[in-house]
Amino acid sequence: MESSIPSPSSPFALQPEAAVLERALFEMKKVIVGQERVIERLFVCLLSQGHCLLEGVPGLAKTLAMETLARTVGGTFSRIQFTPDLLPADIVGTRIYRHSSEAFDVELGPVFANFVLADEVNRAPAKVQSALLEVMAERQVSIAGRTYKLPAPFLVLATQNPIESEGVYPLPEAQRDRFLMKVLVDYPAPAEEVEIVQRMGVDPPNAYAVIEPAELLHLQQVAREIFVDRGVVDYAVNLVLATRSPAEYGLAELLPLIEYGASPRASLGLVAAGRALALLRGRRYVLPQDIFDVAPEILRHRIVLTYEALAQGLVVDQLTARVLGTIPAPRVTPTLEAAPSPERSSPPLHVPSAAPAPTYVPPAFGAPAAPGAPAAPMAPPPTAAPPFSSPPTAIPAAPAPGEGQGPDGGRGPSTVPPWPIPAPPGRDPDDGQDQGGRDAAGA
Repeated sequence: MESSIPSPSSPFALQPEAAVLERALFEMKKVIVGQERVIERLFVCLLSQGHCLLEGVPGLAKTLAMETLARTVGGTFSRIQFTPDLLPADIVGTRIYRHSSEAFDVELGPVFANFVLADEVNRAPAKVQSALLEVMAERQVSIAGRTYKLPAPFLVLATQNPIESEGVYPLPEAQRDRFLMKVLVDYPAPAEEVEIVQRMGVDPPNAYAVIEPAELLHLQQVAREIFVDRGVVDYAVNLVLATRSPAEYGLAELLPLIEYGASPRASLGLVAAGRALALLRGRRYVLPQDIFDVAPEILRHRIVLTYEALAQGLVVDQLTARVLGTIPAPRVTPTLEAAPSPERSSPPLHVPSAAPAPTYVPPAFGAPAAPGAPAAPMAPPPTAAPPFSSPPTAIPAAPAPGEGQGPDGGRGPSTVPPWPIPAPPGRDPDDGQDQGGRDAAGA
């Protein structure tokens, strides 16, 4: 039986919020050519109050994308150019002696803004990076024993060059973990590069503020109230646990390849980013596909590989693809129990009867629900391969169905599907997103 997904014109759609976000996306795309996935991930971080890290070689408009996002939303904006001689006081502020008053005064640093662009963040040493830890986690700054709160909304947008570049330092694990997402920026396609030349060559377009800070705070509150079924939460947590205890999830071959798995912050990030992505796609509920789509960016910078994995030339994305192809996704079928009142002006809270509440079906799709009851229908076949679906050559392919390593380490029924990795069920046919292909690149 097919799920009944509310259409964008139904009373369950987020029409006012979707219209505001559509205007903001239009302003972004006036300046940025292509880069659909990058733009979407930037707005996911914006709505989920998470910091974003963009990585790519120089010249791919990472800084331009960050500046355009800040200009589109409005609020105060500051840019910090990270260099090897930068000091922590240059970021957070310091005490300055005033001759006029013969006393010390506190000079607040550039982090006291709604949007802080940390350009080429990995060109500064670890001592400078430590100044951002309290800023990103607690959203406050401590100077001379006093604590100063940062303005709301607050978002750190950082860019970095690949670690193979000259003159860069690796970011500490504690700082990497404070970024909600790490997004990779690729080269533009030939047609997009032609569009870049034509659009930027004579009169480059400018983006204008279409969202006020107060309106952004409202959108962030709406994102926090997006409904998440318990089965979807379990799916997100299992993805993270599989990186810490791979053998318990039928991934014993990953044990010698992962030094440290993702932290509980990754579980929080998956659910928060899934809510923001659902809001961006005009839904009041989170699908397993939303968690699946944001998982590579959430886990990419949180998993630490062993020397054995590095010697084999593996990257985290390959191991993440293996995890995504192994952990079963729940089946979520939105049901309409009661329509909300037409006079409702605010988004509903986590009340299943006031929103299209997803129904969780356990992963054992073929098992009968009760003695004598017919078996539940199997999940529909995948329609597209997920991102990073190519199997790593150094990781053994999954055994044939019916044999392999069981969760307890012994020989038993295999829970690891063969390559290619199937996409989980539950994609919303109305969201119009296709994450299976190559990301478009832009200016």
